[in-house]
Amino acid sequence: MNPATDLVNKLWRLCALLRKDGVTYQQYVTELTYLLFLKMASEQKDVEQRIHAPYRWKALKSANETEVLKLYRQALIDLGDGEKVSDRAIVAIFQNAATIVRDPANLRKLINAIDELHWFAEERDSFGDAYEGLLQRMAEETKRGAGQYFTPRALIDVMVRLMQPEAGEVIEDPACGTGGFLIAANLHMKAETDDYFELETEKEKEFQVRHALRGIENVPDTYRLLLMNLYLHSIDPNNIALGDTLSPTGADTRFRNVDLILTNPPFGPAGGPPTRDDLTITSTVSSYQLPFVEHCIRALKPGGRAAVIVPDNVLFDDGRGKTLRRRLMNWCDLHTILRLPVGIFYAQGVKTNVLFFTRSENEAPVKDATKSVWIYDARSGAPSFGKTNPFRTSDLEDFVKAFGSDRNGRAKRKDQGEEGRFRRFTRDEIAARGDNLDITWLKDTSDQAEDGLETPEDIAAAIEGHLKSALEEVAALMAELEGDLVTADAEVAE
Repeated sequence: MNPATDLVNKLWRLCALLRKDGVTYQQYVTELTYLLFLKMASEQKDVEQRIHAPYRWKALKSANETEVLKLYRQALIDLGDGEKVSDRAIVAIFQNAATIVRDPANLRKLINAIDELHWFAEERDSFGDAYEGLLQRMAEETKRGAGQYFTPRALIDVMVRLMQPEAGEVIEDPACGTGGFLIAANLHMKAETDDYFELETEKEKEFQVRHALRGIENVPDTYRLLLMNLYLHSIDPNNIALGDTLSPTGADTRFRNVDLILTNPPFGPAGGPPTRDDLTITSTVSSYQLPFVEHCIRALKPGGRAAVIVPDNVLFDDGRGKTLRRRLMNWCDLHTILRLPVGIFYAQGVKTNVLFFTRSENEAPVKDATKSVWIYDARSGAPSFGKTNPFRTSDLEDFVKAFGSDRNGRAKRKDQGEEGRFRRFTRDEIAARGDNLDITWLKDTSDQAEDGLETPEDIAAAIEGHLKSALEEVAALMAELEGDLVTADAEVAE
């Protein structure tokens, strides 16, 4: 068993101790955020030096049971105090931190469990993977809402593999969650450059560490987990913002003119329309998915590329949804759509797709940059994925082969016809469908897979997923009925 899996299993078993005190899974993982950071810092002198000696791992480890909880509580307070700690990222990690551990004996068990595992410098990626493993276990256990911040690592790896991030590029995730896309992109680039040692200048190396990866996360607790995960993978969070991408934060120059976007934006009602003033098509849309897609279109530099996960309604919504699709196909080459199986986001009934597109090289808006769209149906007839049948990269291997080696979708491809999963549709054919991209030709048996759900919790999650989707569609329809003439104005502008 590798160190990451061993750590996850040991720490997850200890979760039962705190569950008896009413601690939720997210509270437990958040608690481990603090402890894992202090342990990681003890193995890296340059990080540990930023922490006052009384609050370092060694001090916690050596404190007796009557003192350890008091010391730990004070450490959380002081490390989150910007007047006492100069490192911005450390302060952000511990900002407003408070322990939910009430029994000093439980805290001692957590500290001992972390300390007993031995890691070496070359195994730091395994250390980070262990933290991601805890996030995955939490997503599997909680199901409801987990998909809002956790994208399966298998899907992340496939998207990164196809988009082929390169050293020197600016890579963005406008909905970071816990940082899976940015970490995977960083690992890919390091593997291609011998851990950046092949870069010729120190300036190039500094760019990779401090400026190449950028992103935004809106939820403070998730932002804390994000910072921890980046630290565990030696990524400087200098260009990672706490804020709302649909606010003026998302229009900041740091998050514009980027080479590559990899993201899984939130789905559903947003509690109000965007507050930034540069989203001309979706400015009055009160859901997340459409405005996020418009952000991605505008944030790419000419020739920049993106892989974006979206729910089905982005493919077929009328009104502003249709106008946004036209903008996407006019300004970008929407070369590939991957229709994903259900169940891979630990919430039954959620139907999603990955849009792969490349921004036109032309600076000025263009007409029909998309000449054709290739659609791969990985959903119809797919097995039921979930806790007992986890989604793996091998489940998309046929798609990877069909996609080809060109990251802009320009490799030679073969239309597999009505009996196959991969088909090509010309721009004229799509226009004849009213620019509706919700195109299917195989029998979709994914709903039938729910007959095999194994527990009442799975069934309840499936029903909840369907009801949520239905309510979101009703909300979107009401927004259209109450909307103004933005759609007509945007179509004229096209």
